[in-house]
Amino acid sequence: MTAFLNIQQLSVKLQQKPVLSSLDLILQEGEILGLVGASGCGKTTLLNTIAGFAESSNGCISIAGDEVVGSDFILPAQERQVGMIFQDYALFPHLTVRENIAFGLTNLTTAEQKDRIDNLLTLLKLTDHDNKYPHQISGGQQQRVAIARTLATQPKLLLLDEPFSNVDARLRNDLMLEIRKLLKQLNITAIFVTHNKDEVFTFADKMAVMAEGKVLQLDHPTVICQKPNCYQVADFLQLGSFIACEVKGQELITFAGKLNLGPNSNSNFSSVSIEKQDDDNGYCMLVKPKNLILLSDDALANVQVVHVGITEQGYHYLLSAIENNEPTELINLSFYSDRLLVLGQQVAVQIIPHEPLIFLHHQ
Repeated sequence: MTAFLNIQQLSVKLQQKPVLSSLDLILQEGEILGLVGASGCGKTTLLNTIAGFAESSNGCISIAGDEVVGSDFILPAQERQVGMIFQDYALFPHLTVRENIAFGLTNLTTAEQKDRIDNLLTLLKLTDHDNKYPHQISGGQQQRVAIARTLATQPKLLLLDEPFSNVDARLRNDLMLEIRKLLKQLNITAIFVTHNKDEVFTFADKMAVMAEGKVLQLDHPTVICQKPNCYQVADFLQLGSFIACEVKGQELITFAGKLNLGPNSNSNFSSVSIEKQDDDNGYCMLVKPKNLILLSDDALANVQVVHVGITEQGYHYLLSAIENNEPTELINLSFYSDRLLVLGQQVAVQIIPHEPLIFLHHQ
């Protein structure tokens, strides 16, 4: 299957500073990709480069089989048929909803413009607001207008830079589901930038985690969260806590218990990829809250409660390991329980058998 969006070895420099470095990315037609990563990792620069607003120093980009960036060729932004929606929507305050949507349709006849705008107003539930100005409608409706204006030009690819950050939290989920349904209905391929992994689960088909100008992992969101391929991915997505561990033969040893890694255990150690250990660094293990259990009061305490919070999942605790009767360096081991513990209380937790995720400690 030929990729709809194919990016190979893309590099971009801004003010002589590398921002994207030999980046590869493939997306199929109709897929929605959620692009996440720390601030400054190159997410917005990637969108700008795909759209033609930033110039690459190396690499190739093709969209729907057409090359837009090559070794000696750069297609102007206005000819790429790429639509981009910015965080602030960039609506014209002096134009009505209908006039905003019509802004890029000067190449169509008046009748063609009306048909296309009427169709988009219906699809995006804006029919009753067509003669209103941006300041007269809600944030969610403003976003729909921005999307309608971009879709009116019938782009091949839609790019969205933190599109939901200005929408009230109460309406955000409904709006994401609504826009996703529209994109699927129109079979539009899209990439959106976000800092919120929960938005990716609601809105996207795939997730790409970026760091230092590269894509670290690209896959379905559930796959990435279940099996992050490196420490940086697990750490950025805050999938759990990291604790020191030691691998001895068929055993994984931690302060909170041992895991049997043999073929008859509940841990499928053969599927876990562990990098070669060097002389100066050990391993760390990703521990998700669901992999911890609280032992009875008569068990020897191995953690101390350093934070107590309340969530919809019950009480949320951050725990610090205890060794030699003294708390060690704060590791903020995350744990949920229906049982009420108090700040400073010492209790015993144990890691339950599961397939472990292990990384080099120094990463």
